[in-house]
Amino acid sequence: MASPATDEGTFKTPKSVRVRSFGSNGGTPVTIPSSPFMKKLGCGTGVSVYLMDRRGKLNASPWAVKKINSKCAVKQLEVYQKRLNEEAKLLQGISHPNIVGFRAFATAKDGSKCLAMEYGGEQSLNDLIEKRREEGLKAFPAANIEKVALDVSRGLQYLHNEKKLLHGDMKSCNIVIKGDFETVKICDVGVSLLLDENMRVSDPKADYIGTEPWKPKEALDEEGDITDKADIFAFGLTLWEMMTLAMPHLEMLGDDDDEDEGETFDEEAYYERLGTRPALDAETLGSSYRKMVELFYLCTEEDPRKRPSASQIVKALESNAPLDKMPKEVIIID
Repeated sequence: MASPATDEGTFKTPKSVRVRSFGSNGGTPVTIPSSPFMKKLGCGTGVSVYLMDRRGKLNASPWAVKKINSKCAVKQLEVYQKRLNEEAKLLQGISHPNIVGFRAFATAKDGSKCLAMEYGGEQSLNDLIEKRREEGLKAFPAANIEKVALDVSRGLQYLHNEKKLLHGDMKSCNIVIKGDFETVKICDVGVSLLLDENMRVSDPKADYIGTEPWKPKEALDEEGDITDKADIFAFGLTLWEMMTLAMPHLEMLGDDDDEDEGETFDEEAYYERLGTRPALDAETLGSSYRKMVELFYLCTEEDPRKRPSASQIVKALESNAPLDKMPKEVIIID
């Protein structure tokens, strides 16, 4: 009988691997099961995430384990391993209720990397959007969007102001939700960039990775000035995702049932729209969405100086102040 297949190939047998890790457990040995013995939670570029059940350890809480997909080309594999190393180092120094917490970082004998993070039964916001769309539903209730807006902006405020970090890849895939929006947390800080005292990326040679549909204009320009406002633009598009159940700028893909699906994508139009504000039918949404529509418009200003900071968003939402009544000088930063 053949051994269970693994989509990473990092563990050659389905046996558990006992490794040492650094982190909250003080460097004690951690047993990381091989992929076939863990439930797959999701995947991203070069990595897969699994649920590690730890009930055998005195009913310890489960972990989400991110592992490198070794099917990648050698050069890509090195890049993803470096990112996972960086993500582990960053997460160790981060502690915030709206950011997924670090648990351990393990290295197996074959050199494969495993980053263990907190897990509380979350689903990605992207999964919830897809599920809602498949069920034929419309926009999330305004209260759910406002909860995501406040909690994510709190997490971004912490990253920007206290840790001087640009997340660098804000989108629905990198937000996890527990239950009925009981908790909202930012995840995947592997491509974060350091910010200086002026909220600009401190290393001029550093690459802004991001994900194309969520990138602001300045990140699409090789000479663009990347600041904390790049996260704000992507954050605004994430709110748009919740109101439209769509992915930014990909509406021209057409329906999956189109017979001529391959001919519906206008590549030139797509690239022209990148970094711009996608259309939103605010009238159909109704008055209960007014605040989130206004926030979306503010965050997706093409000029980054006109976008609010994470701190300003938190202040406005916590005080329940009407966004259209905010003083102009609070919105525009010189």
